[in-house]
Amino acid sequence: MQVFSYIICLMSIRKVNLVSDEYYHIYNRGNSKQKNFHDNEDYFHFMAILFACNSTSNFRAGILAKDESPYDFEREKRIVSIGAYCIMPNHFHILITQKEEGGISKFMQKVATAYVMYYNKKYNRTGGLFEGKFKSEHSSNDIYLRYLFSYIHLNPVKLIQKDWKENGIKNKKYALEYLEKYKYSSYLDYLGIKRIQNKILNIEDFPEYFPGKKSFQKEIFEWLSYNND
Repeated sequence: MQVFSYIICLMSIRKVNLVSDEYYHIYNRGNSKQKNFHDNEDYFHFMAILFACNSTSNFRAGILAKDESPYDFEREKRIVSIGAYCIMPNHFHILITQKEEGGISKFMQKVATAYVMYYNKKYNRTGGLFEGKFKSEHSSNDIYLRYLFSYIHLNPVKLIQKDWKENGIKNKKYALEYLEKYKYSSYLDYLGIKRIQNKILNIEDFPEYFPGKKSFQKEIFEWLSYNND
């Protein structure tokens, strides 16, 4: 209970300055909570953008053309490292650290611009998609940073039980099975599933909290079970 309360307190603190070699929880949602991801193509395109935009070079839309693989080209120097992410119908979460000064802001601007260009063309619309500038929370210690891996990866559970954090999970087995089928986060990468999206992550630049699949699953299960105790 004390650890959980401490984490909730930390989540209310927002550090404005984005400093190199520090860890941040980045998130944003659609204007008026509107859905920005409607089908597999939308989700997978955003994931490809997370990889393609993580470079000192300028983003080129042609990299993401359907007849090319956005994960096969040689990027220039990375500007950020991504430790975890999750894309939900109307928002996203990214655990990140920057490799150069201003790296996070540059990366997020490129990501937002690239996805808006794609989305507006596909759905024949104009204007912005996201609710202003991205939000950031500084992870100032190990307890909170470790918790963020679970918090981000457990987000999809809200799609099958919206009140699980308040009232406890009704079916833990089903929730875990759902997470293993949810393709739009780095959860599968931590389970050791081999897929092209593995390239999005740079886990070597984050503390090794989960040296293997079992330790990660144990952590997720414990947080999923927290409100059931």
